[in-house]
Amino acid sequence: MMKTEIGILLVRLVTGITFLIHGLDKFHGGIEGTGEFFESLGIPAPAVMAGVVAIVEIIGGLALILGLGTRLFGAIFSIVMVTAIFTAKAEAGFLGGYELDLILLTVSLLLLLNGSKLVALDQLFKRKKRRSRF
Repeated sequence: MMKTEIGILLVRLVTGITFLIHGLDKFHGGIEGTGEFFESLGIPAPAVMAGVVAIVEIIGGLALILGLGTRLFGAIFSIVMVTAIFTAKAEAGFLGGYELDLILLTVSLLLLLNGSKLVALDQLFKRKKRRSRF
C-alpha cells in the first residue's frame, strides 16, 4: 500500500509541475500567441479561453504539487486534455501529436479516481470517520 502511495505521490508531483510549467509558458511568450492559436482552431473567445486555460494550468499545477483538490483538478485536467486532443492534436497523429496529452489525460484520470493521500494538504481537510458502537 505504501509503495502505491509513493508512486501516486510522484505522479502527482510530476503532473503538477508539468501543468504549472505549461501554464507559465503560455504567459511567457505572450498570451496573445496562445489566443491566436486557439482562434486558428475555431475556439470561441480565443483570447479569454487562452487566459483561462493558462490560469487553470498554473493554479491546478500548484494545487497538485501541494496535494490540494487533487480529485477536482484531476477532473478539470481530464476535460482540458480531452479538449486539447480533439481540437488541436488528433490530426497530427500519435507521435508528435497527442501522445503527451494522452499520458496527461490518463494520469489526470488516475488522480480523479484515486486521489493522492501522501504528503497532501487534502488530508488536513479530510473528515474523520466516526466509528459506530454497534
